[in-house]
Amino acid sequence: MACRVRSSLAAATVASAIALGSGVAHANPDPAAPVPSAPLPGAATDLPGADDPSCVPGPEHPNPVVLVHGTWSNAQATWSTLAPKLQEQGYCVFALNYGQPALLEPDNLLRMWGGADIRDSAKQLATFVDAVRERTGAAKVDIVGHSQGGTLARQYLKFEGGADLLDPTRNKVDKLVTLGATNHGTTYDEKQLLGKIAELVGFPVQDAAAVAVGPSAVQQMVGSPFLEVLNAGGDTMPGITYTVVASHDDTVSTPPENTFLTPGPGATVSNKWVQDTCPGASVGHMGLTAEPAAVALVRNGLDPSDAIDTAVACS
Repeated sequence: MACRVRSSLAAATVASAIALGSGVAHANPDPAAPVPSAPLPGAATDLPGADDPSCVPGPEHPNPVVLVHGTWSNAQATWSTLAPKLQEQGYCVFALNYGQPALLEPDNLLRMWGGADIRDSAKQLATFVDAVRERTGAAKVDIVGHSQGGTLARQYLKFEGGADLLDPTRNKVDKLVTLGATNHGTTYDEKQLLGKIAELVGFPVQDAAAVAVGPSAVQQMVGSPFLEVLNAGGDTMPGITYTVVASHDDTVSTPPENTFLTPGPGATVSNKWVQDTCPGASVGHMGLTAEPAAVALVRNGLDPSDAIDTAVACS
């Protein structure tokens, strides 16, 4: 989850972004062709380092990077550090805002980004990835997802065309890096227990929370029907390289080790504690998107040859 756990009873149970990069052509390589100027539908146009409509991937980093924020957050709030850093390294970076329902929909009355049903948000991500691929001419993208963003990306891979189970050469995604993702559910630092107690005495906490801030938070609870379907048959899809980053200090996606994935056939998984790279580092849930140690792990997950000196990463 991308925001702090609220203190109200409902929120207690669901709790809880420039320099141009070398190696990227920011003008259309064919001077006779029109340069696209309109931002992609759903793109976070206020995020420095991302969504340059004329960006064409260079040979060093041929896959555009799509950044996917978490619950009750947005792209600008989540990626204000990482997006410029990736652009400086020569990546074409794109970020979307997702999960805000139409005005007349009954859930998510507070219209929180990332609050909508994760299955619907995965469809939005699918549309955005296709638009990025068409705009840039890239066959595949890489995805970085924070909190729900990582879980949402896995829903997209499995059910919305991001990966092809029968022919992985047709995958639309090459690498997925997740940061504090709720891959196997969260207890919201044990606050889920409070909600269960309230339900026992007749207070419809989950229903109330879904109406107020959307169903996605409830879907990320440990043992939810949504997660049971998502994880049935294994955690991964063939042909995808996964880097899964966690922090011992995460008090939103809890317990933090629930984020780790088990590799299935044809997939590669690297489960990483931030503290293994930087012993003693204090990195909270949102810190996973900005702290130098976590940023180093993201860069390495996107490009294993992009080794960063530990002393620099831990500074």
